[in-house]
Amino acid sequence: MYTLKETIVVEGIYDKIKLSRFIEAVIIVTNGFRVFSDERILDSIKNMAEKTGIVILTDSDSAGFRIRNYIKQSLPVQQVKHAYIPDISGKEKRKTLPGKEGLIGVEGIADDIILDALIKAGCSVDGTVQAVKNSRIITKADLYKAGLSGGEGSAEKRRALAAAIGIPMKISSNMLLDVLNRLLDYDEFCEIIQNIESIMV
Repeated sequence: MYTLKETIVVEGIYDKIKLSRFIEAVIIVTNGFRVFSDERILDSIKNMAEKTGIVILTDSDSAGFRIRNYIKQSLPVQQVKHAYIPDISGKEKRKTLPGKEGLIGVEGIADDIILDALIKAGCSVDGTVQAVKNSRIITKADLYKAGLSGGEGSAEKRRALAAAIGIPMKISSNMLLDVLNRLLDYDEFCEIIQNIESIMV
């Protein structure tokens, strides 16, 4: 059992059940889009954000990103961390059909992938926090220069980068920068871009 200092925010009760099997933490369920209309859910999230900080762990589909962005915009940036699961096609065992976008949600993701996502988000797991990479930061100009924004084939290149580092394809440019600077130093970023370019030629 791993102990997490931060409160985890997930979409559904099955996500909470899944996490509770191997993580000891306060877990708040948004009940999907109900967080948009039920002030009590958002008040609970705000309360725990002040006390412990929160980490948002939603599915990697469009609905998950809508919920993530709503919560993010409702709280001070320093109280929120973001954990991302990769885009993995399939369906959860309890379901007969996959979701609309055909991606496995938090409840269907392997424990080690979830734990890795929480560590990479900067959460305190068993009292330890992964240090942020201490080198030249990756900037928006670097994304542009690497062909990840503003040019022909940018979207394809961003998809390849997302797949290479195990994050969702739908991530925004600003969140991409945040994730890249937490996971990689500048040299590692350049090496991944070179590998992507050699594959795409």
